[in-house]
Amino acid sequence: MKSLLTTPIGRLRLICYLEGISLLLLVFVAAPLKYGMDNPAFTKILGPVHGMLFLLFMFNTLSVGVEYNWKFRETTWKVILACFIPFGTFYIDKKILSKL
Repeated sequence: MKSLLTTPIGRLRLICYLEGISLLLLVFVAAPLKYGMDNPAFTKILGPVHGMLFLLFMFNTLSVGVEYNWKFRETTWKVILACFIPFGTFYIDKKILSKL
């Protein structure tokens, strides 16, 4: 657990989890509440939080990619693409980030 906070890959993995959870909450909880029950309160709270985590994830991914000399065509684009797909960040963490 300590390595999640002390290494760049560890911080990326932590942000990866947080961004993935916020995306799932936004897509599967907040959006149905907003459009199905006409209750936009949760999206007003979670939307900006997810946006901040998304940007943090993108900047951190690019930073780690440069620091670890990732080739964009082999690794970086896969990690970036994962944040657009629900459950994608968890898959990338298991398949790529946990092995670095």
